[in-house]
Amino acid sequence: MPTTTRKPHLDTLAISLLLGCCMFWGAQQVLVKATVAEVAPVYQAFVRFAMATAAVAAWCWWRGVRLGGAHEPHGAMGAGLLAGALFAGEFACIYVGLQYTTASRLTVFLYCAPFWVALLLPRFVPGEGLRGMQWLGLAGAFVGVALAFGDGLFGPANAALPRAWLGDALGLLAGLLWALTTLTIRATPLGQVAPAKQLFYQVAVSTAVLPVLSLALGERWSLDFSGFATASLLVQALVGAFASYLAWMWMLAHYPATKISVFVFLTPVFALLAGAWWLGEPITPGLVAALALVAAGIVLVNRKPAAA
Repeated sequence: MPTTTRKPHLDTLAISLLLGCCMFWGAQQVLVKATVAEVAPVYQAFVRFAMATAAVAAWCWWRGVRLGGAHEPHGAMGAGLLAGALFAGEFACIYVGLQYTTASRLTVFLYCAPFWVALLLPRFVPGEGLRGMQWLGLAGAFVGVALAFGDGLFGPANAALPRAWLGDALGLLAGLLWALTTLTIRATPLGQVAPAKQLFYQVAVSTAVLPVLSLALGERWSLDFSGFATASLLVQALVGAFASYLAWMWMLAHYPATKISVFVFLTPVFALLAGAWWLGEPITPGLVAALALVAAGIVLVNRKPAAA
C-alpha cells in the first residue's frame, strides 16, 4: 500500500471542504430535529445509515476497494468494529438528545470533540500535539461550551426546555464518542485502510446496532413517510452519512486530526443560524458568548507556529 502523504497545515482544499461540511452538518441537526416529529429518532438514524451503507458499498465496488477483512493489516477489522460501535453510540446520543434540547445547543456540545481529541491523540500519535497559543484557543473554546451548558441549567434555555440539560449531556457524550472514533482511526491499523472502507465499518455497524436499540426503546417503525421525511432521510444518508463523511475520512488521512477537528467548531454557528431561521430556536446571550469563544479558539488553534 502506498504511503499517504500527510500535510502539517490546512491548505485551501482542506479549508474549502471543511467549510462545506460544517455548513451542512450545522443544518443537518436542524433537519434531524424537524424530522423527529414524524420518524422516531433512533429508527430515523437506522434508516439513514442503512441507505448510507448501500451507497458506501457501491462506492467501494466502483473504486475497487475490497471490503473483505483478508486484505487488511492485522488488527484492522477489530478496530473497525470498535470504531463502528463508537460511531453508532455517537449518533444514538445525537438523535435522542435532539428530543430534549435545541439543535443549536446540542451541536455546541457535540463539537467539544476536539477537546478530547487534543487531550488523547498526542499520547498515541506523535506530532499531533498542540502548543502555546493553540492550547489557549482550545481552552477558550471549551469555556464557551461550559457557558452554553450553564445556560441550559440555569438560564433562559432551562425555562423554555426544562430537560435541556439531558439533551446537552447527550450531546457532550456524543462528542466524546466522536473523539474516541477519531482516536481509533488514527492510532490503530484501521488508519492504514482506505477512507471509504473506514466509513463502511462505521455505517455498517451502525446499521446492525441501531435497530436493536430502537426496538429496546419501544420506538414505532413505519415506512409510510411523507415527502418531507423521505427527502430528509435521503439528504441525511447521501449527503451527510456518505459524501460529507467520506470527505472527513479523507481529510483525517491527509491532515492533522487536532487541527481539522477544532476547525469544525464552526458547525455550531451554522446550526444556530439554521435553528433560529427554520425552527425559531431562541438565540440567548449565553449561547452567543459561547459561540464567540469557540470562533476565537478556531483562529488560535489553526495558527501556524512561528518558524524556529
